[in-house]
Amino acid sequence: MQRRTFLTTAIAAGALAAAKDSPAQSSPSAEPREYYQLRRYLPIRGSGEKLCADYFEHNLIPALNRRGINNVGVFSVDIGPLTPTLYVLLSSTDLTKLVNIRGELAKDDDFMKASASFWAAPASAPAYSRVESQLLVAFTGHPRLTPPPKGKRIFQLRTYESPTDRDHTRKIEMFHSGEFEIFAKAGARSVFYGDTLIGPRTPSLTYMLTFEDMAHLEDTWDKFRNDPDWKKLSADPRFSFEQIVNSIDNLVLHPADYSQI
Repeated sequence: MQRRTFLTTAIAAGALAAAKDSPAQSSPSAEPREYYQLRRYLPIRGSGEKLCADYFEHNLIPALNRRGINNVGVFSVDIGPLTPTLYVLLSSTDLTKLVNIRGELAKDDDFMKASASFWAAPASAPAYSRVESQLLVAFTGHPRLTPPPKGKRIFQLRTYESPTDRDHTRKIEMFHSGEFEIFAKAGARSVFYGDTLIGPRTPSLTYMLTFEDMAHLEDTWDKFRNDPDWKKLSADPRFSFEQIVNSIDNLVLHPADYSQI
């Protein structure tokens, strides 16, 4: 067995095993859950930003679509600690496909030729300074990515870190105990909810909401915080026995013109 095949198979097997024991598997779901690969690119300002945009729009997204990875999201950070930053979101119910996608693209001669300015950029003028990646599995209560209707919109990407696995499990249980419904009642549109299987900071979960604009975002969160059902849920002893979330990352993003989400 070739080394690359062995490694990708081992990663996929390990992630599948982790997903079976994941706290996101807390309730049955007839619909298979998706896996998410969330990439964070730190492009070189100016020339690198253009290289990334051209590559994502004209090479990467079409190649992913041809391989059955659809609804590819590309977003830039409007409000967050690092700019420029680009997020690319891939989703599939086939974990092996997500794990192997980079190697599959590298074997596609036509793709490699078309994307040479990005893939083969010289070390003295790269498109980006670093790429970070997370692998997540969808919550059973929201097993598939839900793209919003096209139109003017912003996105909020939130990551919750918990101090222990027990606390992380309780936080995911909290979503399945009514938090999804409270978000919807307040006016938020959910895009995805993912439990981190592989990533730099675990245990953690990441989810994405979408809004018409900042005024809509702020109004929705005011409604959420003041909702009697939220106050009741957050005071439930199952979730209030200690601080089950000890760190929150909160980013506001806008989609690229060519983003499929």
